[in-house]
Amino acid sequence: MITAVVLITAERGSVPRLGEALAAVPGVSEVYSVTGEFDLIAMVRAREHEELADIVTRRIAGVTGVLRTQTHVAFKAYSRHDLESLFAP
Repeated sequence: MITAVVLITAERGSVPRLGEALAAVPGVSEVYSVTGEFDLIAMVRAREHEELADIVTRRIAGVTGVLRTQTHVAFKAYSRHDLESLFAP
């Protein structure tokens, strides 16, 4: 499982609507509105890099109100929770 953190810049005034729309995108597990340089952060999980590329460049970037994305792919998870079991088929 590949996990990515996608930092999103949104059009002015679109954060509440955009957050809900992004949370409905297949492959997006969570969306947070945040303070700072970016407006939203989406947690994305995919089985392979091609799927991740599709989620970010087509599904997320294609949502009306998304101005820019910056994606960070995780190398390793440090957690007390078994995240892999949550996404197992």
